[in-house]
Amino acid sequence: MRGVRWRRVASQVGRSVAVWAVSTLTMLVLAGILPDFRLRSADGDSATDIAVKAAFGAGAFGLLSALVWPLLVRLLLLVPALVLGLLVFFLNGALLLLALRLDPGERGTAAPETAVVVAAVMSAVASATGAALAVRDDDAYRRRLYRLSDRRRRSGPPCPSTPGTVFLQLDGVGHDVLLDAVAKGLMPTVAGWLGIGAGARPTHRLTPWRTDWSSQTGASQLGILHGSNHDVPAFRWYEKDTREVVVCNRPTSAAELQRRAAGYAGHDGLLAVDGASRGNLFSGGAGQQALVLSIAGRRSRENRSRAGYFAYFSDPANAVRTALSFVAEVGREIGQSTRARLGKQRPRVSRGGLYPLVRAFATVVERDVVVAAVTGDMLAGRTAVYADLVAYDEVAHHSGPASRDARKVLERLDRSLALIENVAEHAPRPYRIVVLSDHGQSPGETFRSRYGLTLGDLVRAGCGLPVPRRAERTRSGAEARAAVRAALRIPVEESGERHRPTRRSEPIVLASGNLGLVSFPDVTHRMSKEEIDARHPALLPTLANHPGIGFLLVRSDEHGGVVLGAYGAEIPLADLDDNPGPLAAFGPGAADAVRRTHSFPHTADIMVNSFHDPADGEVLAFEEQIGSHGGLGGEQGKPFLLSPLGFSPPVDEGEELVGAEHVHRVLRRWMRESDGPQVPLESSEERAA
Repeated sequence: MRGVRWRRVASQVGRSVAVWAVSTLTMLVLAGILPDFRLRSADGDSATDIAVKAAFGAGAFGLLSALVWPLLVRLLLLVPALVLGLLVFFLNGALLLLALRLDPGERGTAAPETAVVVAAVMSAVASATGAALAVRDDDAYRRRLYRLSDRRRRSGPPCPSTPGTVFLQLDGVGHDVLLDAVAKGLMPTVAGWLGIGAGARPTHRLTPWRTDWSSQTGASQLGILHGSNHDVPAFRWYEKDTREVVVCNRPTSAAELQRRAAGYAGHDGLLAVDGASRGNLFSGGAGQQALVLSIAGRRSRENRSRAGYFAYFSDPANAVRTALSFVAEVGREIGQSTRARLGKQRPRVSRGGLYPLVRAFATVVERDVVVAAVTGDMLAGRTAVYADLVAYDEVAHHSGPASRDARKVLERLDRSLALIENVAEHAPRPYRIVVLSDHGQSPGETFRSRYGLTLGDLVRAGCGLPVPRRAERTRSGAEARAAVRAALRIPVEESGERHRPTRRSEPIVLASGNLGLVSFPDVTHRMSKEEIDARHPALLPTLANHPGIGFLLVRSDEHGGVVLGAYGAEIPLADLDDNPGPLAAFGPGAADAVRRTHSFPHTADIMVNSFHDPADGEVLAFEEQIGSHGGLGGEQGKPFLLSPLGFSPPVDEGEELVGAEHVHRVLRRWMRESDGPQVPLESSEERAA
């Protein structure tokens, strides 16, 4: 045992010396290239003096980075996370200047801007060297991951021998998109799990599932994590009793939706026992939370939503690498959007303004922080971890679900899966990795670009209200935007969306992908078809007969609820199974999804679903997105569940996996099969079943 310990110490010392030598050489090279960076006095020094100076500077910089940097990052958690990423360069440069000043010979100088460049290059080179030397050393690799995640457990009870479970959500990746990416060789890790390739044996099974009518992260993830998405009719909706607009990616709304779901389901969530929630809208009842939106609005010591940033940025090499990748991603987006604009690509939406920064945050910063947090949870032996990677969803909204830009994101996500799989081999307990998505995305141009007006304009016209000459753009509902606002600590009121209507007599029109909601705020109850016809006789016919609209759902005094379509189609909800009418184009399960949403207390006065072309899967988004989700139609309603063969099949042969609440029950069953926590507790009805 003592010999093993000494070998580990010797190995660590050897790596440290090697990194020091490479850093010294890097500093010498930079001193020879950069005119404002000198390692000798104006009178000149011998080669030996210069080498000693470089070695001293490199060593001092490495020690300062290891000792001072974690303290700086902890202090800078008061600074918005996105700003912290931009400060990385300047802080590293300041540490280098300090390192040069520590030499009693004082023969090193560097201009401040040059120090920033030198420090960034040295951190990146040192990180790459250390990682390369540790590749063949499992213990070193494991220790490095502990340091990155800041999740050491050196004390406490021993780690259980029962398997833990990691749930990785690839936001917005549809079932068919995943299979296409595997077939094209973009996701070799997933291909290996499915047994695709020479000599490969499958370890996982792939199962499609069908979302509810509201095919978006808020409804799906709430149902998956908390067991209930009752009364979530869309991504955003107006509630007449509170006169508030609820938006799933608004921190205050997410917290309220989580509270309601816990009340409906009767438990705290899937992760209530020894669980961790990373990068999600909701906590799932987890005790360990990082980058969770439902707690981002809190201002208390219990708020751990920013802990994930410290876990990752406490290593200056990671901070520099992420910052460099962030800048590269911004440049990549600018280049891709410019190419699309010059090539007159159609369909296309605006990708200017702050969008390049939003995309870079989602595809680089959030991905790196979440993956680091997950690896730390595994090495700490947590029982259940659920993490959301939003990169694909954000890019597909603006570039298209099958675009080259989106395919590149899938490649990088697959590398993240490979890293997590590798970490599982070093974890103190066995882990089973489940990969799933919350929804897919359906392609198609926007409603506004095809018809020159928004859904709100069409509603105003049907109500006899003046319509502006120039249609107003609707806001994008991409999940990453709320994460950026939370990271920047922008108050909710500044997000640009109205909480309360300005004129009670005018309808409120909200969009959730290709799902639109129309509410009349001056009427305290959900209006019926008869009431709407009496008040605005032209409104429902105007909407139902528009070529860009597939169907409407309204309450009916006579039938309880009816679906309206073109040419006067009016089908009672009870008759949809025999006569689907305008729902026929939306495939099996559409009638059940519509009936379920009709039963929600906060369903809008008029629910509007866009046109859908079954031949190519296209829909028309009421938002500025060419890849959208939120309603019925196409790939958006067909996500996937990729599970280890060691788990029981999600459903029996011939059955379908329908709805996020059903997925929640499956995940609970799998945790029981792994001898995991028996929480949430089963009801007597479930035990009998």
